[in-house]
Amino acid sequence: MTKTVEFFFDLGSPASYLAWTQLPGICDRHGAALHYRPMLLGGVFQATGNASPAMIPAKGRYMFTDLARFAARYGVPFGLPPGFPMNTLMLMRGVIGTQLQAPERFEALLRALFNGLWAERRNLGDAAVLQQTLEQAGFDPAALTALASDAQVKAALKQATEEAVARGVFGAPTCFVGDEMFFGQDRLDFVEDALRQPARRASS
Repeated sequence: MTKTVEFFFDLGSPASYLAWTQLPGICDRHGAALHYRPMLLGGVFQATGNASPAMIPAKGRYMFTDLARFAARYGVPFGLPPGFPMNTLMLMRGVIGTQLQAPERFEALLRALFNGLWAERRNLGDAAVLQQTLEQAGFDPAALTALASDAQVKAALKQATEEAVARGVFGAPTCFVGDEMFFGQDRLDFVEDALRQPARRASS
């Protein structure tokens, strides 16, 4: 039985970016399927009473130092983009809309946006910068904006965020292997441990 890692994320979460750089390799090593679960982190925060660590100056400074340590360990580029923290509502609608309506382009869009924000440190809250980033990756900015305005897409992101909260998610990234929840990109070793365990067969 193939195991699945569900990856709840928001593009505006730097820890989600770091997890995104590592999860495909982890899943490949263990023959597991990676299921991307876009959600709106702001909605999760509102529903759970949580808040970004960046809102507490000392905690925020430490968190970004720690994230930089992990980026160096992983060998991936990382830096804070101008305008952080940013409102990712439109971006996350575009992401989940692409996943639903053009799944063959989904991973390319994720790559362009995650790398644009955290590897290239682009301010994707700036319409002109976002347009340039999308065009360079072969996407039509107007089409993505239209997709993000679609009522079904809006409902899908809202539903995904509500599902995340109902399952105990309070921040990003959060991974599930079966019923086990793992919060934070610094818990990927536990995700890998869970994938090493024999799959449980459903009782007849």
